[in-house]
Amino acid sequence: MAQVKEKSDKKSPAKKKKKAAAKTSSKTAPKADPKPKSGSKPAPEPAAAPKKPEEAAPHRSLYQDFDALSEYLTEVSGRSQEVIREFAVRNQDLRRLTGEIPADPLNVGEAFQEMLKGLSIDPGTVLQRQFNLWGDYAKLMATMSRKMAGETVGPAIKPSSGDKRFTHPAWDENPMLDFVKQSYLIFARWLETTISQLEFEDEHEKKKAEFFTRQFIDAFAPTNFAMLNPEVIEATLESKGENLLKGLKNLLEDIDRGHGELSIRQADLEFFKLGENIATTPGKVVFQNEIFQLIQYTPTTEAVAKMPMLIVPPWINKFYILDLQPQNSFIHWLVDQGRTVFVMSWVNPGPDLKGKTFEDYIKGGLFEALDAVKKATGEEKADTIGYCIGGTMLSTALALMAKKNDDRVNSATFFTAQADFKESGDLLLFVDDEQLDAIEKQMDAAGGVLEGRAMATTFNMLRSNDLIWSFVIDNYLKGKDPARFDLLYWNSDATRMPKNVHLFYLREFYQRNRLARGEMIMDGETLDLSAVDIPIFMQAGETDHIAPHNSVYRTARLFASGDNDNVEYMLAGSGHIAGVVNHPDKHKYHHSTNEALPATLSDWKAGATRHPGSWWPYWIAWLNKVSAGETTARQPGDGGLSIIEDAPGSYVKVKA
Repeated sequence: MAQVKEKSDKKSPAKKKKKAAAKTSSKTAPKADPKPKSGSKPAPEPAAAPKKPEEAAPHRSLYQDFDALSEYLTEVSGRSQEVIREFAVRNQDLRRLTGEIPADPLNVGEAFQEMLKGLSIDPGTVLQRQFNLWGDYAKLMATMSRKMAGETVGPAIKPSSGDKRFTHPAWDENPMLDFVKQSYLIFARWLETTISQLEFEDEHEKKKAEFFTRQFIDAFAPTNFAMLNPEVIEATLESKGENLLKGLKNLLEDIDRGHGELSIRQADLEFFKLGENIATTPGKVVFQNEIFQLIQYTPTTEAVAKMPMLIVPPWINKFYILDLQPQNSFIHWLVDQGRTVFVMSWVNPGPDLKGKTFEDYIKGGLFEALDAVKKATGEEKADTIGYCIGGTMLSTALALMAKKNDDRVNSATFFTAQADFKESGDLLLFVDDEQLDAIEKQMDAAGGVLEGRAMATTFNMLRSNDLIWSFVIDNYLKGKDPARFDLLYWNSDATRMPKNVHLFYLREFYQRNRLARGEMIMDGETLDLSAVDIPIFMQAGETDHIAPHNSVYRTARLFASGDNDNVEYMLAGSGHIAGVVNHPDKHKYHHSTNEALPATLSDWKAGATRHPGSWWPYWIAWLNKVSAGETTARQPGDGGLSIIEDAPGSYVKVKA
């Protein structure tokens, strides 16, 4: 609803008080709604009579005028009850309201339990560490006392350089907030170091306790509480509490959209339309079966490389992460480089596909895609790209093809993909027998598929401050509308996974690491990555929390462990997404190269050369060396495959 300033009313006796209450160091006075809702009590007027120039108003704390703040909160409280009553009447069948699922959508309870379990391992060490905590708090009290006395004194503890939660000036200027912030940081540091120093019988349990302790610490940050967050206080004063009411509506809408489970919106889900303002690179669907559609993109050059390119994206996410918008689309850029580009668009499976296996996805997916590319272009071989789990499947398929003397793949490029999972990071914490059994039961209850939201929540927990709590604050406390951000829209567009495919992936790769060990059997063959003898290019991201760059390096070494001397590893700046999707025109980040593959990653880094900007030009130069030759540009439908529909196709539009 539009907000405008009210005109100054000299007859209002509370005018000066209200203006001072709402004034902050960086914001304007609160704005009143010119059309208040019927039945609601008018909020106090913020305007004040003009002051003489010499009457400079003193700086006021956000928390000084409790009268205005309490009046806004009282008003919103009454209106909120009406909103909740209406929601309960409309949604009487929601599972959370009826108690069928626990009311802990952000897994705070599990984090708390795992933390307490860890602390109970060694009470003696915890007791000793308690004295350290008391000492740190004593230093804080002394520091704050000196500060309150007017001394200039530094803080007892500071947030880490990358912590964006405490950037508002009030966290330093307001004594109460400064004390709360430092108390939290001291306790968080103590808790993390205490858990790390405890002796666990099982290393997996220790890492699990450390992970969930971080989750607990993140959940109980003071920034997550409305009356302690100065940004929320500012929004409440400026909007007269409308932000909290809007936040409540956002919360209830997200619960409604998740059918009783909290489904946090990270982006405006109505703004983006596939094929209209996202995933817009021109192309045609030229093949489909029950598990994927194959898109062939329209060329933009008169001549193209002789060898076609097949992209194998992950089926955990949708392919258009590589085709968000023209200015950051990898697919669009690759077409412009003179490549005939095909991409697999995986189906969003329902219970009817619950019996599909990992081997089915290789044979009915990748192998059929290679056959289709051959029909469309007439070429016997194709270059390939595998992204994330798509790269894991491509690695597995290449090992199988090596056993079968199948040479349809000319080269393989991997985007943040793992085949060796020994050092695959925090995701290993979710693959013990207990949790896999729970996931299996969850999939059985859903008809044999894993709902996309479940996997998305796990990934979000790996960066909970950025991907969970920042949206809790913006959506539910500040009452903001979701952002129109293409990447976040894609991140919210989750897909389901068939039970057998997903359990095989978690058990055989993450839990047992069979492919890397040379123990995986498929189609009667024992797979061996060292038998793969084609050019390999492996891209990794420096800050990747899903496929850690050390894990990707181990995978590169596996490919190079045989006679293959054409394996290259490249390390890009940023993480799992931005490290891949980095258009050269953006001039962002950096990348490091080293054609050698020494025994350790530290040795590779010591001999690497760092370059500014995107790695895409470096990679296309590598590809041109291993995939030479030109031919006339190929149009979709000109070969042995007919056009089915326009890109991006219908499979990608199916919502989970």
